[in-house]
Amino acid sequence: MSKAKLFVISGPSGCGKGTVLVQLLERHPELFYSVSATTRAPRAGMETDGVQYHFLSREAFEEMIRRDGFIEYKQYCDNLYGTPRQPVEDAMAAGRSVILEIETEGMREVVRQYPDCVTVFIAPPSLEVLAQRLAGRQSESEEKRNKRLRRAAEELMRKNDYQYVVVNDALEDAVEALDQIYCAEIEK
Repeated sequence: MSKAKLFVISGPSGCGKGTVLVQLLERHPELFYSVSATTRAPRAGMETDGVQYHFLSREAFEEMIRRDGFIEYKQYCDNLYGTPRQPVEDAMAAGRSVILEIETEGMREVVRQYPDCVTVFIAPPSLEVLAQRLAGRQSESEEKRNKRLRRAAEELMRKNDYQYVVVNDALEDAVEALDQIYCAEIEK
């Protein structure tokens, strides 16, 4: 049996990484998806606590920081986001490989703590396509979308810090590429 591995998946907001990961997890139910915590409010009618995120008050999040309850955490667009430590460590101790969907800064902290982790950056085909995807969500103001696009441009400059880059132009191709990465890495 293969040793449990930690996979770090990053990419700009709106690049489709969540959709790609849902399909990868359907193909590989043995994978454990680490649900991140955040202080932002859920997107109305689109997100459920404990599924997309653990939605916490700022006070609860800060208490977890004090208890070393996160592998990594960062502030992004005025909210805190973090990876709860205990579920990841429990899954790996049970022999399950884990997927973390985190920001580029968090990836560096995870690599520091877990140097054998596998890093994958999911990129949009272009910033123009990303802008269209974000506008299509209709869940944020134009000002917030523009802030996300500026942030996306910064994140795209870091894609070469990752072991793999998958461009999500056609969803099926992106899922297949990520599946091939997963299968190759799990066999090592």
